[in-house]
Amino acid sequence: MQIRSIVAAAALVAAAHSASAQTFNGGIPAGWNCQGLSLCGTLGADGDVTLAPTGAAKYGYVVSGEQTPTDLSPFSLGAETTGSRLRSASFSANAGDPLKFYFNYITSDGAGFADYGFARLLNASDLSQAALLFTARTKPDGTIVPGQDMPLPQATLLPASVPIIIGQNGIGPTWSPLGSDSGGCFDVGCGYTGWIQSSFNIAASGKYVLEFGVVNWDDNIWQSGMAFDGITVAGVPIVPEPETWALFAAGLAAFGWMGRRRRDA
Repeated sequence: MQIRSIVAAAALVAAAHSASAQTFNGGIPAGWNCQGLSLCGTLGADGDVTLAPTGAAKYGYVVSGEQTPTDLSPFSLGAETTGSRLRSASFSANAGDPLKFYFNYITSDGAGFADYGFARLLNASDLSQAALLFTARTKPDGTIVPGQDMPLPQATLLPASVPIIIGQNGIGPTWSPLGSDSGGCFDVGCGYTGWIQSSFNIAASGKYVLEFGVVNWDDNIWQSGMAFDGITVAGVPIVPEPETWALFAAGLAAFGWMGRRRRDA
């Protein structure tokens, strides 16, 4: 009975942790907020953008747009035009907890029109910045993370060097959220990064919000976007699937019942 209980417990813990791979399988989670004409969504493998290395069937994404608001960027590089961002529901974390996720920056805009993407950790109380996790910005060659002329990110990236990958068609990235720009490219620098892991140790205990954004620069055409998945804090998803945690709770209750039965025997 003891061995069986240990095996069952391990299975339940594994199920709870594997929920990080399921965050976007059912769409954008409840409590998350998309700003920028709802240019956010979830998607499976599509064109040049594969599934994240998490085992999930879908990832989340955000894209820029031709008519989205201009005030959604936390930066001021001088020529921001349109942009979109997605913010998570608030979640609790302890000091030292590792925050991890994967991202993939995709752009159809090239040299001279340096679109950018970013991720930030915000304080839930007032949405002030707690940490800049990463920036990615279009440029003709070399690593695009951190973004050119942008603040240095505080997260550790794996791999650390992030060059752009040219689309399989040899022109621009094929990815349906880019709309009519999918498969196209303006000048040099179009492509995608592939999946990069971001890891950051949260400095202080508190409640936080995770933010992903992407911004057009110096025009409002030739869109860019970002995909993300595998979001965990201390190895636990910030948005657990209800059925996973229901299973976990049921398992704990079962262990309690087995313990009482054993004492009563």
